[in-house]
Amino acid sequence: QLQASGGGLVQAGGSLRLSCAASGVTSRDYAIGWFRQAPGTEHKEFLCVSSSTGDTYCAADVKGRFTISRGNAKNTAYLQMNRLKPEDTAVYYCAASWLWTVDAGNYDDWGQGTQVTVSS
Repeated sequence: QLQASGGGLVQAGGSLRLSCAASGVTSRDYAIGWFRQAPGTEHKEFLCVSSSTGDTYCAADVKGRFTISRGNAKNTAYLQMNRLKPEDTAVYYCAASWLWTVDAGNYDDWGQGTQVTVSS
């Protein structure tokens, strides 16, 4: 299971770095994706994905503000979020996939998310 952490309350324009740690997964040859779920919605919005070999891709809406990276142990990942906006307020999740994909339906091992609140 993957566990996201590092959320909190931040003012608009500020930064946060989220962490994702995997446990109980023996293989590290999987992609880790970051998603978020805004208040009152069920849809998990794709943000960024990192392959086990270091390839990364971020959605156009967050590219340039959000950066994904993989830890040296490969079973960890990070999401650096800069220039945060109130509309970034959401619960942020990380998950694993054997595919290089932006589709949340192809991800497994969702853990509890971490709340990010951006005040104006």
